[in-house]
Amino acid sequence: MKLLPFQLENLTTITIKPTQKNPTELLKELNSSISNLSRSHQYSEALQVFNQIHSSHILKPDNYTFASTLTACANLFETSFGNQVHSLVVRAGFKSYPHVCNTLLSLYAKSNDLNSVNRVFYEIATPDDYSWTTLLSAHAKSGQIEHALNLFDKIPRRSVAVWNAVITGSIENGYLDIAFEMFLEMHRLGVRHDQYSFASAPSLCSEPQLLDFGKQVHSLVIKTGFFVRVSVINAHLTMYFNCGTVKDAFRVFEEAKTSELNQITFNAMIAGLVSRERNLEALLMFKEMKESCFEPTERTFVSVLSSSSSMGKLEIGQQVHAQAVKMGFQDFTSVSNAAITMYSNCGDLAAACLVFERLEDKDLVSWNSIVTGYVQGSEYRSAIMTFLQMQIQGIEPDDFTVGSLLACSGIRFTEMIQAFVTKNGLILNTQVCNALISAYSKHGKIENTHLIFAEMPSRNLISWNSIISGCLFNGLPERGLEIFCNLQKSKLKPCLYTLSTVLSICSSISNLRYGKEVHGYVVRSEFGSETSLGNALITMYAKCGILDRSARVFGSMPKSDLVSWNAMISAYGQHGEGKEAVSCFNKMQELGDIKPDQATFTAILFACSHAGLIDEGCRVFSSMVEEYGIEPGMNQYSCLVDLLARAGHLDDAEKLINSMPFRADSSIWWPLLSACAAHGNVRLGKISAGFILEAEPDNPTVYVLLSNIYANAGKWEEKANVRKLMSENGVIKQPGYSWVESHKVESER
Repeated sequence: MKLLPFQLENLTTITIKPTQKNPTELLKELNSSISNLSRSHQYSEALQVFNQIHSSHILKPDNYTFASTLTACANLFETSFGNQVHSLVVRAGFKSYPHVCNTLLSLYAKSNDLNSVNRVFYEIATPDDYSWTTLLSAHAKSGQIEHALNLFDKIPRRSVAVWNAVITGSIENGYLDIAFEMFLEMHRLGVRHDQYSFASAPSLCSEPQLLDFGKQVHSLVIKTGFFVRVSVINAHLTMYFNCGTVKDAFRVFEEAKTSELNQITFNAMIAGLVSRERNLEALLMFKEMKESCFEPTERTFVSVLSSSSSMGKLEIGQQVHAQAVKMGFQDFTSVSNAAITMYSNCGDLAAACLVFERLEDKDLVSWNSIVTGYVQGSEYRSAIMTFLQMQIQGIEPDDFTVGSLLACSGIRFTEMIQAFVTKNGLILNTQVCNALISAYSKHGKIENTHLIFAEMPSRNLISWNSIISGCLFNGLPERGLEIFCNLQKSKLKPCLYTLSTVLSICSSISNLRYGKEVHGYVVRSEFGSETSLGNALITMYAKCGILDRSARVFGSMPKSDLVSWNAMISAYGQHGEGKEAVSCFNKMQELGDIKPDQATFTAILFACSHAGLIDEGCRVFSSMVEEYGIEPGMNQYSCLVDLLARAGHLDDAEKLINSMPFRADSSIWWPLLSACAAHGNVRLGKISAGFILEAEPDNPTVYVLLSNIYANAGKWEEKANVRKLMSENGVIKQPGYSWVESHKVESER
């Protein structure tokens, strides 16, 4: 049988020359050579040696030759070559040798060829531990967990490797509950864990609620002496980062320094810090890695470039990219993709384009990265042209591509994208439909969003959230509530964002009944202690006129943030309870753990203004500058002007406006004009109206107020001039409208 040529670049060609040694001794030497080459990961060279043995006329491969060669095939995933070696094994009569059969099992298991794995296994007369473990592992890793568990029950002697195979396969396929139970059962039965067990177990604890169990595993690892193994250390690092306990991850890393570190350990630290947005620490860890004489890998550069990208530090990103290029990583697609994203996020779109153009092996992520870069840089035409170029190159866009494009497109292009995804079957993709719903909502085409939503083959929670928020932002709150009711009837459960949106809807239409129902749902759900929902409830009850409920929610919250205090102060202000608002503000200051911001001062000044608390308002305004160093903005000045004007201190209000470090806009002059109308100040009324008309020349209210000021002062000529100016400018006063009268007319029909 002639083997297919095994061709790899830079292979060492081995020729068997005539020798004084007998064939048996020569074969032993060559078998040893194949084995040594495989152990040193020179698998392609090992297969070349086998080719020379097979093609010689004086040597015949034996069972050791085949076993070592099949091991090399398995590690190279050379299934076609391995199949031919398998045929030679059968013809030479070695298929009954256990170690040959086991290497065949390993070959087909690594190639995920379950049919061949089963065939080889059931040809073995007496399977050993390795045979059973390989069979079980192959089925578990392919996702056939139930079948793997049935095999597990049939295994006569369950070694730790068998347990590990089921646990690892379950984890890799998302069956974490099964893996969890198997690990506990293994421990209960007294099966001694090994480094593979302890490297797998931490991945079961990737959620904060399982952190305590993870720490127990960590203690067991230390107690049994396995914490010196690098794979176990790295697994625990990843676990602590996934659970958000960065301090514990650093402690593990410091402990690992006394035993053993490698590149993977540093990579795990850098990637973990980036995932927790500890970007500066990630860069410092990269520096420590280099100082420890560990060469950065592909994964290192991807993580560090992502860190630079998140920080928006172009100079650092450029240095990291330059080092990656210097070390020969410029042709690594993942590194170039990270560089494209980094340059785009740092505002150097030209550099991002250059990296993209020079990259020979572009994948879908490369195209998506440059499209996103164009969108972020407002280069919408280039983004669309790149999208078209993708299709010419035969690269199929995915939901991420479509989502990026829809974020920048106008209504016409949104319709074109919908036509494209419909034609190419992407309309069946839930994420694509979600992006279309958001895009149409943004353009006010709410009926389009309902049509897409209704025709979706499957919906996730993002789908429901998108359509509900679309209703809110497009003035259809009642329809949003109807859709929320339908969501509750489905198998999905509302999330934090859903409930916040629905409470905003209730606030916008003062729907107290529905707001109470949502409040009840919040209390019964897992989100009862969420601060953001408490804040939304404070606002909702205040908008619905139930101030005491707002205060009750605020008082019962386990944790209050700045938004909570601002919401409560605003609630008091909306209900004219200025003294309560000031009291709330004072209590916030006394606690001292949360500092007020501009929104806080806007809320308290508004409350003082509507309650006529001049002294308190002026004191608050002064404290904003003197105690907290916050420069007042237009909103804060507007509130203070309103406060002074309402109280009749019009001259003081005028002085305040003239002392402002920036030019007052109409929001400042409106309260002064209203106060002038109430207090009959003609001079200031005329000045205020003049400034407002510069910004709002078509607003009839300005003309009416100024006309009334002149009329009340008996200045009939000036009043006539205002009316004349109003007519010349084509401004029409809207007629008054009585809801009571209109309701009466309707009832009489």
